[in-house]
Amino acid sequence: MMESSEKGLLEIDGSFGEGGGQILRTGLAVSAVAKRALKIHHIRAARRNPGLQPQHLKAAESLAQITRARVEGLRIGSDTVTFAPQEIIPGEYRFEIGTAGSVTLLLQALLPPLVFSSGRSRVTLVGGTHVPWSPPFHYLKEVFLPTLRLMGIGIEVELSRWGWYPKGGGVVDVKIEPNSDVKPLSLTHRGRLKKIRGLSAISNLPGHVAHRQRDYALRRIARDTSATVEIEILQDAPAIGQGSFLFLVAESENGVAGFSSLGRRGKPAEEVAKEAVECLEEYLGSDGCVDPFLADQLVPFMGLAQADFSFTTTRITEHLLTNLWVVQQFFNLNVLTSGKKGGPGRIELRFLKKPRNL
Repeated sequence: MMESSEKGLLEIDGSFGEGGGQILRTGLAVSAVAKRALKIHHIRAARRNPGLQPQHLKAAESLAQITRARVEGLRIGSDTVTFAPQEIIPGEYRFEIGTAGSVTLLLQALLPPLVFSSGRSRVTLVGGTHVPWSPPFHYLKEVFLPTLRLMGIGIEVELSRWGWYPKGGGVVDVKIEPNSDVKPLSLTHRGRLKKIRGLSAISNLPGHVAHRQRDYALRRIARDTSATVEIEILQDAPAIGQGSFLFLVAESENGVAGFSSLGRRGKPAEEVAKEAVECLEEYLGSDGCVDPFLADQLVPFMGLAQADFSFTTTRITEHLLTNLWVVQQFFNLNVLTSGKKGGPGRIELRFLKKPRNL
């Protein structure tokens, strides 16, 4: 699956595992920090529209800018990219993805190199903040970043305008504190459920939509748990387009998990709430500290930290297994997996030796 065609160049098959844009984002991000030239081929080979699409291209272009990388293959539809990073340059950046391209997916690529850089950075991103097939902004703020803080990573985010599909136009400001000395972390027992909180938000829609989302969620959760539940309503989320969103956070003694659903034309508010609640119920009904979405997002930071980590998750996903595989291509890392794909499991990362050039 991996071969070196010339000294120092690492080659990765972009069709492996999940086979989507995640391999590109993770591979380029880790390449930037490890300072190792990377060639990714067969990018998104099995997708209906294979090769680089606009938001994948923007991630590669943005990483090339902050690392002064020498690159080849950066064009729409390209199935091969060569990326040779030179130096991570912290500072102030602004990247406009266009329409509703996901700002959180772009951040998945940008954050590792800027965290492991030599100085503070401020980044403004314009695009989709609450769009399908990507983590919403509130997941980033309420689940992902608080978990990174346990590792000693300080990132602050602010949402000044929401970006819904298809118009996008959302604006997110990010402040990143550098830290090359990330702390090991063990997230294996979530402990007692302390609280469930959430947000029901709409933009440019009738106010009853937000109330119906919240009320359905409250009734359904109260039926299944005695935990304290609080769901805030936001009826005027500033945005160019229309949209609705329900977000639920489960706070436990040793971890936090998040679940969400987006509205669309013809989709009842109650159905929006039902989707998020069912994901929450699946998590609460299964063993594991880390939710399925957080697990794969943590892996690049764990790999770059050069330390041992362990966590349990309520569902081992293809995204998680793919990110683990990508990180293993760069480092002498032993990954121990207990459990099967689609079910709960435990992941342990053990470094056999420290990687060079970090």
